[in-house]
Amino acid sequence: MDDKLSNAQIAWRAAQDLEDGSYVNLGIGFPEMIATFQPEGREVTYHTENGVLGFGQAPEPGQEDWDLINAGKRAVTLKPGAAFFHHADSFAMVRGGHLDLAVLGAYQVAQTGDLANWRVGSKGVPAVGGAMDLVHGAKRVAVVTDHVTKDGQPKLVEKCSFPLTGVACVTRVYTSLAVIDIEGGRFVLREKLPQLSLESLQAVTGAKLHLDGPVGDLLVPETL
Repeated sequence: MDDKLSNAQIAWRAAQDLEDGSYVNLGIGFPEMIATFQPEGREVTYHTENGVLGFGQAPEPGQEDWDLINAGKRAVTLKPGAAFFHHADSFAMVRGGHLDLAVLGAYQVAQTGDLANWRVGSKGVPAVGGAMDLVHGAKRVAVVTDHVTKDGQPKLVEKCSFPLTGVACVTRVYTSLAVIDIEGGRFVLREKLPQLSLESLQAVTGAKLHLDGPVGDLLVPETL
């Protein structure tokens, strides 16, 4: 589908829901872009599993301090009051329910909130990292993803066919076509691209989309 949001636009939309004063873990790769679009005036403290709380934006090229990296091995800067701690303490924060939000990528999300994001079938080397801890330790879990795979198959499905990261853990999905909540074992459509019909969206979604009130227009800046 050609008429869809870019990864940066999806990240921008997800960033608009960051709550002031929240503690947030952003998954490696695409979800990290969300920090770039944090709304002005909101204070968000970012956590990374390798033991940093309160890191800031990526440094300018050539200004990296490679002793300061996140879990994805990307260089970061530090905000005033940032803290370093042992890897075990970092996971104690996760498992102890001290994170308000975790935002992760996905291979599949089921209508029940099940998440598969660490392995596609039996291919590749398993690398779940801290995702299993995050999806059950954070108070809320959201996903950012393209709505379909590269070959056009739905990523939002009735039941995941890939190995699960977590069961009934995702509550909101930001895709290249829509914003969808997971409530009561159902996909509830909240926003969609205004030029996209409900029928067209349903055709590329692997489970029924439910309506619970008006559906808003998914509006983002054209260039980011």
